[in-house]
Amino acid sequence: MTINMDGKEFGNIREDWERHEAEWLSRYACLASMSKGREREEEPCPMRTVFQRDRDRVIHSKSFRRLKHKTQVLLLPESDHPRTRLTHTLEVAQIARTISRTLRLNEDLTEAIALAHDLGHTPFGHMGEHVLSGIARSEGLPAFRHAEQSLRVVDLLERGGKGLNLTWEVRMGIIQHSKGQVDVRKGFGLADPSTVEAWVVRVSDSIAYLNHDLDDALGAGFIKIGDVPEGILENLGPSHGKRIGTLVRDVTANSADGQIRFSNEILSHVESLRKFLFNSVYRHETIRREEPKVENILRFLYKYARDDMNLGAREALDVISGMTDRYALHLFRDIAEPRA
Repeated sequence: MTINMDGKEFGNIREDWERHEAEWLSRYACLASMSKGREREEEPCPMRTVFQRDRDRVIHSKSFRRLKHKTQVLLLPESDHPRTRLTHTLEVAQIARTISRTLRLNEDLTEAIALAHDLGHTPFGHMGEHVLSGIARSEGLPAFRHAEQSLRVVDLLERGGKGLNLTWEVRMGIIQHSKGQVDVRKGFGLADPSTVEAWVVRVSDSIAYLNHDLDDALGAGFIKIGDVPEGILENLGPSHGKRIGTLVRDVTANSADGQIRFSNEILSHVESLRKFLFNSVYRHETIRREEPKVENILRFLYKYARDDMNLGAREALDVISGMTDRYALHLFRDIAEPRA
């Protein structure tokens, strides 16, 4: 028996929390006590549920710390304010927690998935992912996809090859978060979601990146506010915070019966925003000019990993994808540039 700060006795905190979940959460929520478990069985923690432990493991991982120096959209920004892959991850987690709390889903599971969803992302953002995908196919391997690499990170690469041994629910949520650049009216659906919480993260990922990429593009001068199509600002909101608030309120108001949904009207404006960003920001000439440079760096480092480090194709991709932008650039310069 343990004494809390109020001088009262209490028993096993994890068991108390699991009882609270069973009494409070929606019938569509995934209860920690009902988890399908881990690949390697572990002794239960007396203080934390399995999903709370997963969240903590992700936060303490090396892969999570490296996200602070990985590109979201803007490569190697000189300003302090553009998003990195880490700040993107934190914004996804916050949005997903708000939605889960409102719908009385399992906030701990949602947060664990959100914090882990991009652990396998490459240096230099989606440009890097595209390059590594091409390399993988040339080696006879499946196309490189960051969601699958994120699962590989937590299963195999962290802790010196032991992995984090996360629960089935978090692992499946990592895989199911990715949608690609498709019409959101088709991409937001999940025919067979592992949990409703995984579906929440899938939607929250888009709410976060569509809005903060617009915010960063405006701040970088890639676009002006007058370039944004008529209807987006009017219907979603004139500011970053207003737009996120609109989307979170809409999805919580329209989700029901274990289905995560937006209203048709709001969804059409979200798709307009996605299409605008794809054409005007992600394919902006300033960004496209950097693509050959990124490809040159990553292909050079891959060849170095294969020839000089004597790594196999899969292991070389693991090494390159785990690098931060600045480490990849530093290593490239250290190897390729002549020394005085």
